[in-house]
Amino acid sequence: MRAALKMAFVNILFNKMRSFLTMLGIIIGVVAVIMLVSIGQGASSNITSSIESMGAELLTVSITDEDVTVSASEIEEYLGDEIIKGVAPVLSASVTMKTGTSTTSQSIVGVTENYAEVYGTDVQSGRFIKTSDVEYRTQVCVIGVDVAGELFESYDVIGEEITLNDTVFTVVGLLKSSGSSQYGSGDDVILLPLSTAQRLSETTTVSQFYVAARGSELVERVESLLNITLYQLTRDEDAYTVYNQSSILDTMDDVTNTVALMLGGIAGISLLVGGIGIMNIMLVTVTERTREIGIRKAIGAKRRHILFQFLVEACVLSLLGGILGIGISLLGIEAYALIAGMSAAISWEVALLALGVCVVLGIAFGLYPANKASKLLPIDALRYV
Repeated sequence: MRAALKMAFVNILFNKMRSFLTMLGIIIGVVAVIMLVSIGQGASSNITSSIESMGAELLTVSITDEDVTVSASEIEEYLGDEIIKGVAPVLSASVTMKTGTSTTSQSIVGVTENYAEVYGTDVQSGRFIKTSDVEYRTQVCVIGVDVAGELFESYDVIGEEITLNDTVFTVVGLLKSSGSSQYGSGDDVILLPLSTAQRLSETTTVSQFYVAARGSELVERVESLLNITLYQLTRDEDAYTVYNQSSILDTMDDVTNTVALMLGGIAGISLLVGGIGIMNIMLVTVTERTREIGIRKAIGAKRRHILFQFLVEACVLSLLGGILGIGISLLGIEAYALIAGMSAAISWEVALLALGVCVVLGIAFGLYPANKASKLLPIDALRYV
């Protein structure tokens, strides 16, 4: 084995450029597989963290039928206070916001005083929406830090004014920063009292509710009661949907794992192409070293010795390509995480699997050239010039 490895490295170093070009297919394949799978797993982890950050006790109710109306008080009445922490109806709409001389489109969210407790958000200065704000349709708002930075270039925004649909709103609170996720930025938001948002968007329909259970162990019970309650209120099981965080996580895991597997499979084709390149160059090597093979056989080398020598050389080429591919993948993933601003780390399970595949490819695609070399007759090989 030591002699075979030494001869393999000598021949690879003797033809450095040709060896590198041969390994390039393997390198590209390994880089593609590792980076795509690792980035996919990183995206899955970010999505999972975003969903989990909203709380394991949170459920989302969506009314999908426009002719159906359900109020938060009805849901609370049916479920009872012993198993739910609270119900928070939300209304999302797009309005026109004036800033100085420019006019832009801005998304707003109408909420009640329960939203902060149910959804798990809080203010870093000022106050949140109060019951009186909803009751009297006051023209106040709570904004995210991105909105504050963009409009006022400062976080000292309490008492500042924003014009939405030609109506002036006073900023009474600044939300704590919650960062960004695949669903958008939680800091680029304007919260209004629900009744005020309904008047501003000229609608009284609320099609989404957040419901918080009193404990994670009660989530399934609350979900079952929600389905029963909503069916009693609507008499149509297609008029609503209920989601909890675990079901969303399961769905997202299935989707991201499928996508990662598909991308990894596509990238794996590059490894096959690299293996074909190794077979091609090994056939050329056998032809170039025919005389060497004849001399070795003439002085006593057996067929298995020649077979083993060329098989080891093919495996070394493939393995070196895999190792270089892993090194480049490490740099590539670090660059991606820095540029994209997302967490991503190399999947060492996938890296080791790719390295194992490289060894298998070296054996599989090196076997035919090695077998061809081992079958050469000494007299024929010695005649070769």
